[in-house]
Amino acid sequence: MSIPTLTAICIGQPKPFRGEESSAIDKHPVEGRVAIGRLGVAGDAVADHKHHGGPEMAVHHYPHDHYPMWRDVLGGHKLLERPAAFGENIVATGWTEDAVHIGDRFRIGTALLEISQPRQPCWKIEHRFGRKGMINQIPKTHACGWYYRVLEEGEAAAGDAIERVGRGHEEWSVAQVFAALFDPAASTMPDDLRAIVGLERLCPQWREKARELLEV
Repeated sequence: MSIPTLTAICIGQPKPFRGEESSAIDKHPVEGRVAIGRLGVAGDAVADHKHHGGPEMAVHHYPHDHYPMWRDVLGGHKLLERPAAFGENIVATGWTEDAVHIGDRFRIGTALLEISQPRQPCWKIEHRFGRKGMINQIPKTHACGWYYRVLEEGEAAAGDAIERVGRGHEEWSVAQVFAALFDPAASTMPDDLRAIVGLERLCPQWREKARELLEV
């Protein structure tokens, strides 16, 4: 398999979004090399610090591979004609949720990143696109994207390789963890939830969600 490359790295600043709420989901490509630090990409920001940001959600990767599916589902949309329609920092084709695992490590430019969690569906996606039903589509398709924590700070630019340099919890892909906790059609057994609770490289919030489901 050829090593996927970074098509673009994108950043955004908080802007008015709905009523008094603001969001930084509207991201655009950066020219040249950009620093990637413990809290994310230089020049990027978070509006809702309660639900987004921090070391466990430092860098957002949404596979560009899913854009054709969304064009079919939505009947086309102008946001899908440019990068970062889903507010992602990493724009690339070649890595998808079923091919990467919790804790996998990637070298992007000089930065070392580790997958920390899938991305939980958010109402802001539907509001951004102006379309209902997208939040229901994500659990069905497992097209959720994921977040990285930054293990080694560095710099990256469009054209850099996105090379997997270490394997994490190989028995748990991003798609499998997401399905176990969010897909109503998934047959999640208590043993699966216990296994997710024990994934050391999965962020604490998702491990706690699995623990709560065990107690239901």
